[in-house]
Amino acid sequence: MSRRADASAVPDLVERARAGQARAVARLVSLVEDESPLLRPVMAALAPHTGRAHVVGLTGAPGVGKSTSTNALIGALRAAGKRVGVLAVDPSSPFSGGALLGDRIRMQDHASDEGVFIRSMASRGHLGGLSFTTPQAVRVLDAAGFDVVLVETVGVGQSEVEVAGLADTTMVLLAPGMGDGIQAAKAGILEVGDVYVVNKADRDGAERLRRDLRNGLSLAERAEGSWKPPIVLTVAQSGQGVEEVVAALTSHREWLGETGQLAVRRARRARAEVEAVAVAALRARWEIGDRSSLDALAEAVAAGETDPYAAADRLLGD
Repeated sequence: MSRRADASAVPDLVERARAGQARAVARLVSLVEDESPLLRPVMAALAPHTGRAHVVGLTGAPGVGKSTSTNALIGALRAAGKRVGVLAVDPSSPFSGGALLGDRIRMQDHASDEGVFIRSMASRGHLGGLSFTTPQAVRVLDAAGFDVVLVETVGVGQSEVEVAGLADTTMVLLAPGMGDGIQAAKAGILEVGDVYVVNKADRDGAERLRRDLRNGLSLAERAEGSWKPPIVLTVAQSGQGVEEVVAALTSHREWLGETGQLAVRRARRARAEVEAVAVAALRARWEIGDRSSLDALAEAVAAGETDPYAAADRLLGD
């Protein structure tokens, strides 16, 4: 099929996705992951239908039970009548570049539910716990009519704070017995969370971890009238405490709307998206051909023939 024919099929593909057809949603996400030339018409068609979903980011160190918690949240949200989209970002295979762990395998309880869409996405070496294409994939699920979009990050620890820039609500998961004091003291953890969840609360040390976390949060500087993050104890494997988590997420979404912070966060997110697309376009322009202009300028800087600032000016002026 020609590129022009593919482009002409975009409106129909978008309409089928908005009608709830899982195959059409999957096709759109694939176009995003492949960074298809059709992304421009796809995003243009999706734009009027975005901004309705509650985007929730789930982050935390490996072993805290992110996938189990995501699975439990799906069940609770579906029981409340919500359509749920899940983007589970996995480490990449060093051979194929695809998602290595495959969270869809760990969420088979919901595989046949038409109100749930689950997609594993490979990080492909992108730092910060997300895939480079995650923001566009979120837009697809938002436009497809999902009420809640859950974004589960790669378990890479402290660098996972990037999800806070993508989500309306950031949920940080911790677990006892994993260096509790260090977990609670990390500046990034104390800054990014809107809801904190101490999972595996049936283990010794859960109450101590909650206390340490509460003490750490009390020392953080917060403006008057700002959101006070709740701390919820859960045992995701059995579902204990999951309804309380859903209530906390809902309360935060309502607070965002009432205070105007939702618009602020989404404008910040859109700014980051625009910047990322612009930078990617610049990189593509620099790297056309066997020998890129960037490589040539780098060699000139290394040889002392020019300086980095002059080289950058020349690169931007090409």
